[in-house]
Amino acid sequence: MAAAEGTSETQNSETESPKLSELLDRGWKLYEEVDSTNEPTGSNPIQVKVKRGILHLEEATRMVAQLDLFSRNEELEEIATTDLKYLMLPALLGALTMKQVNMAKRLEQVQTAKVYFFDFLKRCKDYNIMKFELPKTNDNSDDTPEDAENGPSSSVKPPDLIAMATQRQAKIERYKQKKETEAKLSEIKSIVESGQAEDEVVRDFYLLTVRRWITIALEEIESIDQEVEILKKMDILKQNPPKPSQFQQRPPMKPFILTKDAVQARVFGAGYPSLPTMTVDDWYEQHRKRGVLPDQGIPRSAADIDNEEREREEKERQIENDDEEALQKARDWDNWKDTHRRGYGNRKNMG
Repeated sequence: MAAAEGTSETQNSETESPKLSELLDRGWKLYEEVDSTNEPTGSNPIQVKVKRGILHLEEATRMVAQLDLFSRNEELEEIATTDLKYLMLPALLGALTMKQVNMAKRLEQVQTAKVYFFDFLKRCKDYNIMKFELPKTNDNSDDTPEDAENGPSSSVKPPDLIAMATQRQAKIERYKQKKETEAKLSEIKSIVESGQAEDEVVRDFYLLTVRRWITIALEEIESIDQEVEILKKMDILKQNPPKPSQFQQRPPMKPFILTKDAVQARVFGAGYPSLPTMTVDDWYEQHRKRGVLPDQGIPRSAADIDNEEREREEKERQIENDDEEALQKARDWDNWKDTHRRGYGNRKNMG
């Protein structure tokens, strides 16, 4: 009988639901494992840990709501030291939600994470744990003025330089606070984990942890807002894909085989009828007419050719009219060519 009772007690302890502190510790530990791993976030083992961590933290959140651990009517000093760590629940839920990689539901996931982070910041703001400004949301931000007939206003406001400078300064301050907080946490973390720390040290440890996560949550919300804009634009592009360009593209250039002679041209032409062919002589003659061969220098324009033709006609006309000066120049040029080969005196190109 005693053995039966002992077995019954064992089974009850095994089926007993985990305590609130155990749920938080499991979810927190899973987040740290996922955040510090070198494995790809999208791998199956990591995503399994993410889902398990979210389930533990969601169950812990429901238990905190049932126990009514926090109230807006109380001050920070009224919260028990052992209950301070449960302030972290929405922040950890938001961080784990951001670790999910289902692109089909990405917009929904980041928006859910933002709700968790904002809930965490709002609660910290109510308890005045640290001085910071709550990020704007659809509820507390100024909406874009709209006209009932014309729709949203199309006027683009100039950038507010003062606001941009203020935001930059706030980021710098948050970065400094985060580094100082992490340095203090590293000093007392081992003492708290050993279980020998006094209540005041434990309380300071949890408050420092909450302050560190305030800076993380503010940074995450800024990142989420940017990602939401990108995801919304991607959805618009998917629903309304851009139309193909109406401009007519040029037909592709056909390749040709450069052959040495007409015989090879016939052979290649017979073997590859779709490829135009030409001989070396044809290619040379074609480029000579265009004036683009290496020994022809820069291709001449039509105007240069016309001028040269007119000069030649003028010389012929002078010779036909027995112009003594022109005749003498022509004779001298003929005599000079008889005694000097082509390219004589071309020392520059060593021709």
